[in-house]
Amino acid sequence: MTPPRLGIGVIGAGHVGAVLGAALRAEGHALTGAYAVSDASRERAAELLPGVPLLDVPALVERSEMLLLAVPDDQLAPLAAGIAATGLSPGGQLVVHTSGRYGTEALAPLARAGAATIAIHPAMTFTGTRTDLPRLVGCPMGITASAEFLPVAAALVVEMGGEAVVIAEGDRPLYHAALAHAANHLVVLVDQSRRALSRLGIEDPGSYLRPLLEAALEESLRRGSKALTGPVVRGDAGTVGAHLEALADLDATAAPVEPGDVSDTYRTLALAALARARLPEGAREQIRALLEETPPPEDA
Repeated sequence: MTPPRLGIGVIGAGHVGAVLGAALRAEGHALTGAYAVSDASRERAAELLPGVPLLDVPALVERSEMLLLAVPDDQLAPLAAGIAATGLSPGGQLVVHTSGRYGTEALAPLARAGAATIAIHPAMTFTGTRTDLPRLVGCPMGITASAEFLPVAAALVVEMGGEAVVIAEGDRPLYHAALAHAANHLVVLVDQSRRALSRLGIEDPGSYLRPLLEAALEESLRRGSKALTGPVVRGDAGTVGAHLEALADLDATAAPVEPGDVSDTYRTLALAALARARLPEGAREQIRALLEETPPPEDA
């Protein structure tokens, strides 16, 4: 199903909204305007949406056949309720939001006003620059809508170059948690490792880590926990202990974000690795005692 050419108003010219607006504009849709509050959003709109007027929300609602709501999760439901309360939204208007957490229930006030409501969430980290546009090609996008509007959601995804995956309304929180856990916490892990290598005088820790991390990511995506390597899954308790001492020293002297920043993360994830390791019980308990800072069993 090919959507008709629409006049689209972008509410939220952040990292996601400006990029998706640019992608839809490239497919022939007209952008009626964009709502941008911060200086960064205004600059982003000027870069990605040149010539598109910056308007307030009521003006965008009145002028647009489709609204693209790309705002933080906690702002979505109040925004939808506020738009519905103005009475400006005409029946038949298409309203699409980009939140991973929510399906269409957050847009219920607009649906009751006669709007067609859709959730489209690209499973991608956005920089808010033109480099994001080619990354949309082949990008999975979680869609949620009533059966009537799922074809419209899928068609919009295809126009942006993505691949539509239907996510049930009640499954959205777990869906979003899985993506956030993988992407955001990967960034934390890499940042912690970069800091440790920087302390050793390695000038470009990102480049040093790249071959290791790319291989680990590729294998974990392909094989899951079978890709685990390292001292925990080998049962090398002495190495785990040395790691903990070194990381405690790093945390004590390298101005961590919080006390125990790296050490606590290492302990938590090493325990998760230990749960996936096939080790003799004695070796398992010895490593667990190190990670949990408890005395090992006498027979270990």
